[in-house]
Amino acid sequence: MNLPYFIAKRISDPGDNSFSAIIHKIAIASVALGLAIMMIAFFVLGGFQNNIKDKIYSFSGHIQIKKFSLNNSYEEEPIVLEAARMEAVLKDPYVDHVQEYAHKPGLLTKDDEVYGLLFKGIGRSYNATLFDNYLVEGRFINFNDTTESNEVMVSQRMAKKMNLNVDDLVISYFIMDPPRTRRVKIVGIYNTGLDAFDAQMMVGDIKVIRGLNGWAPDQVGGYEVYLKDVADIVEADDSITSKLNVEIYTEKVDEKYIQIFDWLNLLTQNVNIFIWLILFVASFNMVSVLFILIMERTQMIGTFKALGASNGMIRRIFSYNGIQLVLKGLLVGNAIAIGFGLLQDQFHLIPLDAENYYMDYVPIYWDWPVTIGLNFLTLLLVTFVLIIPTAIIARINPVKAIKFD
Repeated sequence: MNLPYFIAKRISDPGDNSFSAIIHKIAIASVALGLAIMMIAFFVLGGFQNNIKDKIYSFSGHIQIKKFSLNNSYEEEPIVLEAARMEAVLKDPYVDHVQEYAHKPGLLTKDDEVYGLLFKGIGRSYNATLFDNYLVEGRFINFNDTTESNEVMVSQRMAKKMNLNVDDLVISYFIMDPPRTRRVKIVGIYNTGLDAFDAQMMVGDIKVIRGLNGWAPDQVGGYEVYLKDVADIVEADDSITSKLNVEIYTEKVDEKYIQIFDWLNLLTQNVNIFIWLILFVASFNMVSVLFILIMERTQMIGTFKALGASNGMIRRIFSYNGIQLVLKGLLVGNAIAIGFGLLQDQFHLIPLDAENYYMDYVPIYWDWPVTIGLNFLTLLLVTFVLIIPTAIIARINPVKAIKFD
């Protein structure tokens, strides 16, 4: 029989009204709150990062294929990816989907109001399901086989600024020499919460840009490539580049919007620092609690020593006791964090100001490897620091301890 473990179990239930019971509850609460806060921080951080990344990827793909150009305008030089090269890209093991696009700057007018816009042309290859989460009113564009469609989608911000509604007909001016106009019909209103898209992006038929620029039916401004796994973006970029000619290059979207991605990475660093501070506080609290428990059991320690118990055996008794408190704290902490996550994920109890936080509510991302890692890290670190208070047992004199009051 493991005698230290048996004794630790006997002293782990001090009663409901004793001083030890209060100390035990404080210890459990300290570990539970620390773990719960760490888990919730990662749930929210992961949700926030993935929400913003998904919005960027939905509107821009993971990798963009373009033509080399010294032109710094919003418009792209037209390219055509030969059938053989396009087939090679589509069959690339990293690639999930490829769709064409083109951009052209212009102005939107209604009732003497003028609004600057960037017209994004898309075609039938566009994955319309990407818009499902962001379309707040109306529908997606219907494309014609031969003629250009006059249907467009505008951002909610643009619609409020220009007092636009679904089914409104408005005039868009395109900056050319001479300027040219198109009469467009608003069929959908979207909202991403990101300034990069909501501030000026109007989505329509790529045939409109082809007609304005005099492009051939197969010419495009570029291609948006969606990967099967965004974690493979570096390898995928190298693989796709090897299939293109020298006049065409690729740009990873995380580099195109590097300010946003650097900001998200900075948030991760801040949370990591926050996590270590919480672990330090939880460890300090457990050390303090175990010191108090040892002081309260000084007479018991003296009696055990008088009966021949070694310092190592007595230290194991209090180590087992401390580990039991940590495990109870972990159990309670997981219940708090997962319970909060489920409630927030299902009912969106905590709202956010979309203009400042790019989303309407606090998002939750269930990262189970990180959750398990936090549990193990907390258990290992707090258990390790329990060595510190148990070291005082070797300095306790049995005669003085038995007389201790």
